[in-house]
Amino acid sequence: MSGGPDDERAEADASASHARPKISSVLFLCGMNSIRSPMAEALAKEFLPSTVYIASAGVRLGQRDPFVDTVLAERGLSLGERQPQRYEDMEDGYFDLIVTMAPEAHHVALDATGTSSVEVEFWPMPDPSVVTGSREQILDAYRDVLRRIEARIAGRFGR
Repeated sequence: MSGGPDDERAEADASASHARPKISSVLFLCGMNSIRSPMAEALAKEFLPSTVYIASAGVRLGQRDPFVDTVLAERGLSLGERQPQRYEDMEDGYFDLIVTMAPEAHHVALDATGTSSVEVEFWPMPDPSVVTGSREQILDAYRDVLRRIEARIAGRFGR
């Protein structure tokens, strides 16, 4: 006999999985690929199956941010030797999903994808590099952005 809460949950999960196509590649795009998009890349690589290709880039070339390395290390994550890269310099430009994290990046993604079937989502995130104060206050701003990104990834990809 059906109709219990588990059956309803299974039906809801099944209909949700049909509503969105399966994602096999994700690009996180922000201004300089220094803070928000590399954080998202590191978190997504931990969260999503290894079969999903995950990358990040910026619309302008930036410098690696040591505060990002610090807050990622607190979570047991690392960017390794990865350096910031520009979207236009990427060898593989096709992704199922492009997540933009800054208005400038969103406009670039929309212009670049045009009429193609790439899904573009805007996840506005604050820029922690504008925060001033003590080292701990600045790190707290970076931690806050990391938590926000993690919540968006969990909400979008279902965990």
